[in-house]
Amino acid sequence: MTSPNLENLAKIGKLKKERVSQTEFNGLVKSGRARLADSRMPSLSIESRFDLAYNASHALALAALRWHGYRSENRYLVFQCLQETMGLGPEHWRVLALCHERRNAAEYQGHLEVEEKLISDLIHVTESLSEKVSALGKVT
Repeated sequence: MTSPNLENLAKIGKLKKERVSQTEFNGLVKSGRARLADSRMPSLSIESRFDLAYNASHALALAALRWHGYRSENRYLVFQCLQETMGLGPEHWRVLALCHERRNAAEYQGHLEVEEKLISDLIHVTESLSEKVSALGKVT
């Protein structure tokens, strides 16, 4: 079922409607799960764990968007669409929005400010996302 909100975003050019392949979907899910698993490794630096968890969440969120037949070149929009693609509420995407801001500060300003609580919250949200993406089934 196509969401009217996703359709509207496509009409105004924020999303691209595009057929997805099972191979692409599987690759995104595999990448997300591998990074999520690695983000739990306490032997890694806090910065590496954050980077892995953030990129895991993005890969899984993008997989969900692609499963629905859309693509976005905007990372933040991929997270915002989780309400429509996975039914994740504000308590989930607020964590992702904060992590996106922190990631951008690190990438563009050289300043990463993360703490264990944020990584724990990010991992929890990403685990929920992984479970929901697993329930989507095969690409149609």
